[in-house]
This record gives sequence, structure tokens and C-alpha cells, in this order.
Amino acid sequence: MIESPLFYAVAVVAVLIVGISKGGFVGGFGMLAVPMMSMIVDPRQAAAIMLPILCVMDIFAVKAFWGKWDQKALISLVPGAVMGIVIGTITFRYLNADMIRIIVGIVTILFVLQYYLIDRRRKITAGLDYNTVKGGFLGALSGFTSFIAHAGGGPLSMYLFPLKLDKTILVATSVFFFITVNFVKLIPYAWLGQLSGDNLLTSLVLLPLAPIGIKLGVWMHNKVSTELFYKICYIALFFTGLKLIYDGIGGF
Repeated sequence: MIESPLFYAVAVVAVLIVGISKGGFVGGFGMLAVPMMSMIVDPRQAAAIMLPILCVMDIFAVKAFWGKWDQKALISLVPGAVMGIVIGTITFRYLNADMIRIIVGIVTILFVLQYYLIDRRRKITAGLDYNTVKGGFLGALSGFTSFIAHAGGGPLSMYLFPLKLDKTILVATSVFFFITVNFVKLIPYAWLGQLSGDNLLTSLVLLPLAPIGIKLGVWMHNKVSTELFYKICYIALFFTGLKLIYDGIGGF
């Protein structure tokens, strides 16, 4: 079990941010957790500690948004995500975590720039862009980056945001996607020895924060307008991308 007070000071904030994200804000905030905790411990240990907490959060989040997800989007995304997890498992021991952070950060920032420079200038009709090829690719990228650092929100958002779904459907779809991804990840994480006794004990200490974060997110979701909701998501994604790039470069 980790005993550093500094780690727990950072981890408490990180866990609450992830809970808020899962409870009402897609993408952005949730991607910050592992980089924040990685300032104190190894990124792979940070990811291992977060996974059981994420699984518990997902249960609370699914309950809050039960049955409100977009099935067509999930059909496009989930098979690719499972493939991405398989690729992450096979390459786990050979990956440079800092390079992964840089790649995810660049992709995220490019997505935000695409929205502000291109998508906002044209009308995108909701429900008419269920591209299975695009969904498969971005689902795989999301599954892969989620496996490495729980940073799958950017690629997922690249598929979901252009659909212009109602914010409740958007969050519910994200919630169902990640409960599937995170519970599947438990198998290879255990196989790779990531779920050690020390890591699980640290997860247990932080676990009570999970429902608090989710409830905060649900409350914020119900109080924030759709327009402001999207602005928050895009701004959060942009700064998340910068943070990931900064952390990745700093690791070399």
C-alpha cells in the first residue's frame, strides 16, 4: 500500500474529478486522473490503482443513466474497443508510456481544433453519422489508450460529439461504453500482475470517494445547459491534451 501523503492529496482530487466526469461530463476531466497520479507514482501503477475504482464508479453511473444510451453508436464502438484492449495487452511490456501520452494529447487537441475550425461552421444533423468503420477505428483507439492510461475519452468523444446527441444520451452512451471497457480490462490487468495486493489496498482506501464524485457529476449534469455542457467538454479536452503532451515530453 502506498503511504505517501502527497500521493493521497493528489489522488483524492483525481478520483473526484473522474467521478464528476462519469456522473455528468463526457471525456475531458476523466483523462486527467492517471497523469495527475503519475506525478507521484509510476503511470502503470497509477492505472492499476484506478481501475477497480473506475469499475465501481461505472456501476453507480450506469444506474444513474440506465437505458438512455444510443445503441447504434455502441454497436459501432464496442467491438473495436475490445480489439484495442487485446492490442494493449499484447504490447503492454514494450510500450513507452510517455509516447502514448503525447500521441493521445495530440489527437485530442486536433479533435478540438477540428470542432472550432470546421464543425461549428457546418450543420451536423444528429443521428446521421453512424459510421461503423470510423466507430471501429476510434473504438479501438479508445480501448487501447484506455488500457494504457485510462485515457480513452478523447477518441470516444471524436465519434460521439459530432453526432450532436442530447447531453443525457451522450453521457449515458459514454457510461455504458466505459463500463464495458473497464470490466473487460480487469482480465488482462490481473493476468499481467497489475492488480497486486498493495495496489488493491490503495484502491480500497480511495474507493469511498467514487460515489461522492458520481453524485457531484449527476448534480452538475442536471444544472448545466446543453450549450454550456458542450463548451465545458471541449475546453476540458483541450487542456487535457496539453497536460498529456506536457507530461509525455517531460518524461524523456
